[in-house]
Amino acid sequence: MNRDLRGLRPPITSGQVRRYHASGRTELVGYAPGAYDLFHIGHLNLLRRARMECDYLIAGVVSDEVAVAQKGRLPVVPQDERLEIVANLDVVDEASMEWTTDKLATWERVRFDVIFKGSDWVGSTKWTALEQQFAERGVRVVYLPYTGHVSTTVLRTQQREGKPT
Repeated sequence: MNRDLRGLRPPITSGQVRRYHASGRTELVGYAPGAYDLFHIGHLNLLRRARMECDYLIAGVVSDEVAVAQKGRLPVVPQDERLEIVANLDVVDEASMEWTTDKLATWERVRFDVIFKGSDWVGSTKWTALEQQFAERGVRVVYLPYTGHVSTTVLRTQQREGKPT
């Protein structure tokens, strides 16, 4: 698929030196995991910002099983549909189903150089530990601004209460 992303990242000039990253590739590979259930502007904002920070963006869409393990509930939108939605966004180069809650196992399979999370995870026990474990592998953790006014939880609550979304 040919995508026009000229406005999202600077072009690589002929004088630049190519270096290999933790992914083993010459371009900087980013990974943005998420459930992406009830896809909303917060999801799009995160993926847009992530895309501006790397040369190649992989969106990791967690499986229904992983979503239940992490959030305690089944997503509203089935995993195959969530994967299809995310894979067809212009800011995403590739979408991959995430089958485990173990981010290091995901890194072994996908091989990325930077992983993106919402800023609401800064300082959490889980992500503080992951920062160190990823750093040992040459991978950076980048926290992107959280879109506070919307979340899948808010949308589900509004839907349950019959409020307009």
